[in-house]
Amino acid sequence: MATEERLTSGEELDDQLAQLLRVESFDPPAHFKEHALLSDPAIYEQAAADPEAWWAKQAAMLDWDTPFEQVLDDSKPPFYKWFLGGRLNVSHNCLDRHVAAGRGERIAYHWLGEDGSEREITYADLLAEVERFASALKDLGVRKGDVVGIYLPMIPEVVVAMLACARIGAPHNVVFGGFSAEAVRERMEFSDAKLLITVDAAARKGKVAPVKERVDEVMGDLASLQRIVVVRSKGVPCEMKAGRDVYYDEVLAAADPKCPAEPMDSEDPLYILYTSGSTAKPKGILHTTGGYLTGVAATHRYAFDLKADEDVYWCAADVGWVTGHSYIVYGPLANGATSVMWEGAPDYPNKGIWWEIVERYKVSILYCAPTAIRACIKWGAEWPNGHDLSSLRLLGSVGEPINPKAWLWYHKVIGHERCPIVDTWWQTETGAIMITPLPGVTRTKPGSATNPFPGVVADVVDESTGESIEQGQGLLVLKRPWPSMLRTLYKEEERYVNAYFNRFGPETYVVGDAARRDADGYIWVIGRIDDVVNVSGHRLSTAEVESAIVAHPDVAEAAVIGQHDEDTGQAIVAFVTLQGDLEGDEREQESIRDTVAERIGKLARPKRIIWTDDLPKTRSGKIMRRLLRDIAEGRELGDVTTLRDPEVTAKLEARIGELRAAEE
Repeated sequence: MATEERLTSGEELDDQLAQLLRVESFDPPAHFKEHALLSDPAIYEQAAADPEAWWAKQAAMLDWDTPFEQVLDDSKPPFYKWFLGGRLNVSHNCLDRHVAAGRGERIAYHWLGEDGSEREITYADLLAEVERFASALKDLGVRKGDVVGIYLPMIPEVVVAMLACARIGAPHNVVFGGFSAEAVRERMEFSDAKLLITVDAAARKGKVAPVKERVDEVMGDLASLQRIVVVRSKGVPCEMKAGRDVYYDEVLAAADPKCPAEPMDSEDPLYILYTSGSTAKPKGILHTTGGYLTGVAATHRYAFDLKADEDVYWCAADVGWVTGHSYIVYGPLANGATSVMWEGAPDYPNKGIWWEIVERYKVSILYCAPTAIRACIKWGAEWPNGHDLSSLRLLGSVGEPINPKAWLWYHKVIGHERCPIVDTWWQTETGAIMITPLPGVTRTKPGSATNPFPGVVADVVDESTGESIEQGQGLLVLKRPWPSMLRTLYKEEERYVNAYFNRFGPETYVVGDAARRDADGYIWVIGRIDDVVNVSGHRLSTAEVESAIVAHPDVAEAAVIGQHDEDTGQAIVAFVTLQGDLEGDEREQESIRDTVAERIGKLARPKRIIWTDDLPKTRSGKIMRRLLRDIAEGRELGDVTTLRDPEVTAKLEARIGELRAAEE
């Protein structure tokens, strides 16, 4: 099939996917490899021979006010330190040095608002606003070491706020704009934030939701919070508390236009980012300055084969998550890249908006989540087929293991078989990409993140002994420190040790994911350790079962949980969304079970299949399997307002109720 030929029907797509599934792996395209930044596999051996030298070389590509004297201090594991004695400023490295080098007129961000409004922000523009806002923060009493909260949607001011904090040495604590005000308060309280930057209101699928009003409802008695800065984004009137609240544009206008970047020690905190508190008190992941910036700049450069003078890069995540921190803000700006920033959802004002954006801005690198890809599969190939995607030269995946069907659809329908796919694995805690193909080097396999990034030592080990598993399934661990690793949990050093280093000792970071290593040494991340179903003594990965279900041609998306069963200990329950307008019936259920049996074994066949039009997801697209377990067991769900569509849970509860009534 010619790469220009467009798929016009679901049947044609399934036929093509069936053919591609017979291909076990894919070499880097010859045309891509010829011009790649890295094309020699010897890079892995060079980095492995002297990891400290490798990382020192990457760090040297940044601007240092004071050169570092020691690359790594590993004398007190797991409290590692990188680039000791060095001083630098992240804001300077992301802005000033590019402007000084004559690249001030380069576009840093093509910003597109949900209502169609556009802004082109150059590096010079961004530097000018960051300097002014850094001065304004100082005027408001923020000093080096003070924590600043940021609760903003996907608007340019969120980047300005982060870089202004970095400029004066005030660690920022960004909270995803989709979280509730109560979640913001919790994170501000845990971090003792002195100032909060928020917005009058935010856009979501054609509606405007008040934000400052909700913040006021919960922040009134928070002792540490002295000031609130409000960005006027949607023109919604706000009640402003005298002596506490100020408008962003007003403090900007009154501020000194110049604010020199504060040289920071390499180990000074850059930011705190709290993980979800769904099962316990949120963990405040603390990242520092020199090591973090080294890690995100190097991985962004080489994993995406970035040509800053040519590429238009789009990470379709949200700044409120670590993906946004590392690969919307700090990595791309440190590398002088031109990025796209989209305010809205992937299906508004229509299901082709992403592909319209790719065509409009000639995006060459796209980085998004498998959840989004699967949603696009469900919506149909006609949406991307309606746009010119010829500018794309590399595709990336992030957030969860990508199932082979989604990988191959991405490869075929979006990349037209000419774009290497970079399937990345990493975490909030790791700061930067840890396992990934190098697009000009690595032969890829659909569903595998392949090999550790140069300078990273990942292993699959036996869960009891910690010994390496040459081939087979075990726990994923990182066995050597890396520059962008978290330094601790904010104000909770003991919890840091217990959470990540308690199992196999202070030199082995336990990821919390299960993984398997295949005969070629490739790593396949299976999913969280607790995302395992034990059926009659056999441990089955929910992600593996989900991948098998989604391989069925009629299935768009699936989520699997384990439910108590008198006969087998646990039974597999699958929540399944079918393609298009297909209706689920008993025949379809048996067909799906047969597919799972063929791909994994009869033991893995779901005992129950529950049809659903959608799944409970966060606004970043993560499926909330915890809620599915609660729904299946009839437990109280608690607050679901932070979900992308809170009504999904009510529909599922009603569906489960109907099934129970029918069974009785």
